[in-house]
Amino acid sequence: MASRTNNYRKPLITVARSEYERLLVLADSSSARTAQVAEDLQAELDRARVVADGRIAANVIRMGSTAHFTSNLGNAKQVTLVFPGDANIDEGKVSILTPIGVALLGLSEGQSIDWTTRNGTVHRLTVHEVKSPNPALATIQMRPSA
Repeated sequence: MASRTNNYRKPLITVARSEYERLLVLADSSSARTAQVAEDLQAELDRARVVADGRIAANVIRMGSTAHFTSNLGNAKQVTLVFPGDANIDEGKVSILTPIGVALLGLSEGQSIDWTTRNGTVHRLTVHEVKSPNPALATIQMRPSA
C-alpha cells in the first residue's frame, strides 16, 4: 500500500473537449448510483486541462485508449478505458466509472498517480504506454451509456 504524503500533487491531466462534456453529463447522471466514483470523476474533470479534440496528444489516455501500466505492487496491466456499457473486465475493458478508470483518465506516458480502491487501499500506478483509440471506434464509444 502506498502512503500519501502531505506534499503529494496529482499529475497534470488533459482531456479532449468532446469527452469532457460527455463525461460531465455521465458524472452528474451517475451520482446517485456510484456517488464516490462520480464525485472523483467530477474532481478530475475540474482539474483537467481541456483541449480541442484534434489537439490531444496521442500518448494521452482518453476514452477508447489502451494503456499499459504498472502498480506499486509490481503488477503490469493493459486495459482499455471505456464507458460503463462497454466494460468487460475479461476483455480488459475498464469503465470510466471505476476508481482505476477515473485515475487513468487524462494521464500520459511516464506519469504516475495515486488512486484509492473501493475498499480504501491506496495504490500508485505508472503509465508506460498509451495506444490511441481507433478513430472509428472512438466515435462509437463517445456515447455515454450508463
